[in-house]
Amino acid sequence: MWKVKPPVVFAKEARYRPVLESLVPPDPMSQFHLRRVTPELEFPDLNRNSTLMGRILTLPMYRRQFDRCTQSGVIFDDVIRPGLEEPGDWSGPVFVGCVAGDAQSYILFCDFFDRIIEAFHQHKVTKETPQSDLNYDNLKGGDELDSSYAVSCELSIVRAVEDFSFPTHCSRGERRQLLSLARRALQRLQEELPGRLLTLEELDQEQKTKLNLNSPSPFQLRTGVARDWPDARAVWVSEDGSLVIWINVDDHLKVVNTRDNANVTEALRNIYTYLQKLEDSYRELKHPFIWKQQLGWVTSSPADVGTGLRVKVHLRLQHLPRHRRLEDVLKRLRVHMDQTESPGLYCLSNVGTFGVSEVALAQLVVDGVKLIIAMEKRLKGGGDIDDLVPTQK
Repeated sequence: MWKVKPPVVFAKEARYRPVLESLVPPDPMSQFHLRRVTPELEFPDLNRNSTLMGRILTLPMYRRQFDRCTQSGVIFDDVIRPGLEEPGDWSGPVFVGCVAGDAQSYILFCDFFDRIIEAFHQHKVTKETPQSDLNYDNLKGGDELDSSYAVSCELSIVRAVEDFSFPTHCSRGERRQLLSLARRALQRLQEELPGRLLTLEELDQEQKTKLNLNSPSPFQLRTGVARDWPDARAVWVSEDGSLVIWINVDDHLKVVNTRDNANVTEALRNIYTYLQKLEDSYRELKHPFIWKQQLGWVTSSPADVGTGLRVKVHLRLQHLPRHRRLEDVLKRLRVHMDQTESPGLYCLSNVGTFGVSEVALAQLVVDGVKLIIAMEKRLKGGGDIDDLVPTQK
């Protein structure tokens, strides 16, 4: 498999140099009393690591990050731990293999994170502010998907709250403060959209099943996301069940809008209408969502930077999933397709979240769904789909 080559000149680090120097104490490791030796002896074995972290990280890069720590105490080994705990499989999907412990991590370890983001999202990190477009009227065809194949959709957005560490690094007290803050913010949302906030301890088994809530995975426990589970974890559900907001589960906040039809335009309108109100509430409470000029919205995973938006459409398919060109088609469309627990039902979703606007991201999925449906119809009629395969995105 390919391995990303390090750049000759590390322009990004030079650009951030004044910021880095202001954040790093003279001897940051002395405050932790960690019994670490040299970067050469501490460098992990990445020979069988298939994550982006394992492909990108080199000893010189590790050496540059070695003595840095953020103000909340995140060191570089905390950042790369997920990829060491779960090294991945060369035959499976590629995972980023790293997390940010706090918002400063994206600045302090920019040499590493910028290259992870560029490789995963296939878009350069520049000085320009990421473009944004929340006008759902600009989405074309999102309300015209063939209901014989496209049966439902789900849009989700993740956000992190300013002044708090991310889930892999935050303290027990921080997590409880985040829940208290969410209670106050959601009280304002309920004035327009009635709903109910429940801690995970209050959920019965029927509610957990309906919300598809599972126990923490071993990976979540090892990386610290599920520490003290289920303490200070909660979910807010609207009365009509269309809007769900998860608090302190995988991220500070995850807003989910589910529809029993594939009207992506309406789902986009709903989720951003209520997200904007939630954002206003947090801003009034002096804890806005975290935004970085060169990256957009940031949370713990570099796979979600930019928009934090995931668009999923569930499709009924019989012929295309077995076709030899499917993987090539999905790669060119920049989308995932996973089989669900229901026979013949597949979930199509976007891969990246960075480098395009929110509407453009939804448009990418809508266009992909239309093409997938056209291919399925062609195969159902006994035709060939080679002329429908798109050029590389």
